[in-house]
Amino acid sequence: MNPAGTGHSTSRPERYTTWRTTWRAHPLAQAAGRFAGNPLPMAGLILLSAILLAVIFYGMLLGVDPNAIDLTALNAPPDRTHWLGTDGVGRDVLARMLEGGRISLIVAGSAVCVSMLIGFLVGAVAALGGALANACAMRMTDLAMTLPPVVLLLVLASIAGQGIAPTILVISLLSWPVLARLVRARLLELREREFVIAARGMGGGTWYLMTRHALPNCIDILIVFATLQLAQAILAEAGLSFLGMGIPPPAASWGNMLNAARSTVVLEHYPWQWLAPGIALLLTELAINFVGDGLSAALNPRSELG
Repeated sequence: MNPAGTGHSTSRPERYTTWRTTWRAHPLAQAAGRFAGNPLPMAGLILLSAILLAVIFYGMLLGVDPNAIDLTALNAPPDRTHWLGTDGVGRDVLARMLEGGRISLIVAGSAVCVSMLIGFLVGAVAALGGALANACAMRMTDLAMTLPPVVLLLVLASIAGQGIAPTILVISLLSWPVLARLVRARLLELREREFVIAARGMGGGTWYLMTRHALPNCIDILIVFATLQLAQAILAEAGLSFLGMGIPPPAASWGNMLNAARSTVVLEHYPWQWLAPGIALLLTELAINFVGDGLSAALNPRSELG
């Protein structure tokens, strides 16, 4: 027998066993296990995944243009042709609901990314940039948090105008101050650690500390903030579109679909026109909040899922 060959044949399972043991001890693996052990977050994840798949691939499944007008089916009730009925000009409600979900998620996701970038940069500069940077950043954050959010949202929306890009800008400028304070609080404690002091002593500047030390130690904050803020951003977009200051028709969004169905006649006689976007908005909000609560509990073992 060849000892070398024997050693080679047993090395692969040994490496797999070592890798599995190492992975199970990894913080991310432990967090994933805690998340999977909670039924509500898992249900929210499954529901959110189904919603995402539906709004992304609805065109392949339905083959219906959400803006196509059918004058022979005005306010038609649900049937085999139009599963959720049609609206006042004959457009398919299901296609518009899924298209509206796609636009709402794009707007909310983009706004969350922009607000995360702003919040992290402001918080990191405040904690690592010195006394003057801390004073300027925090006064700007205090000012943004002092203004009434609803009034600020409406003022910004009236200045920026309608459309996808202005709506993203408005929502992102409204939601970064909370993240900036959370990041600053985490990094104020981090900057006193030995490895950060050593990095400063070796000539590491603020940008180096932000990318090499601040960002990896704020990942849990950013993940939880992004998940929970996504739900708030979807509601903000829906509210702006409902008021006619967000996504303009004929583009579909859940907010302007509810706005189009706000008349008494539609509310009483054509309930499918407002039930579809309303239920879709409710289910999406519930799914995102369940996932956010689960991530918060999984990434912080000392917390309990409420």
